[in-house]
Amino acid sequence: MAYGASASEKSVEAKPLPKITPLNRPFWDYALKSIYALQTCDACGDAHVPEAPVCPRCLNDRQTWKPASGKGTLQSWADFHRAYWDGFKADLPYRTCLVRLDEGPLVVSNLVGGQANLRIGARVHVVFDRIADGIALPKFSLDEPGC
Repeated sequence: MAYGASASEKSVEAKPLPKITPLNRPFWDYALKSIYALQTCDACGDAHVPEAPVCPRCLNDRQTWKPASGKGTLQSWADFHRAYWDGFKADLPYRTCLVRLDEGPLVVSNLVGGQANLRIGARVHVVFDRIADGIALPKFSLDEPGC
């Protein structure tokens, strides 16, 4: 089923779309270019997730969105065999993951692609799934040996 129906097409089967705000718009703009970006404090250099109006480390309000490596380490995962939102029924089973980005932040996402060597500590990289006009969701995939 498609992501995000319009108000006139609302269906319990549509997947929810991310809420794009002025604060997080740069993240989604970068994602459309297949670039993972992090909000980074101009004063202390902290890269953080989620986005915030001030740095969670030093409370400075001067922050810049910067491209990140899009790479990290798998910390955990969970397999979903039940759709808690009707729009996800066709995706069952699907896997969510917890990734520690090389830049430091911990993020929740989906794990896609080949998963034969799945293990805590495995290296992963971001891939983007264009789910709707103007929206590309970051997901993660295991690195192949030698990547």
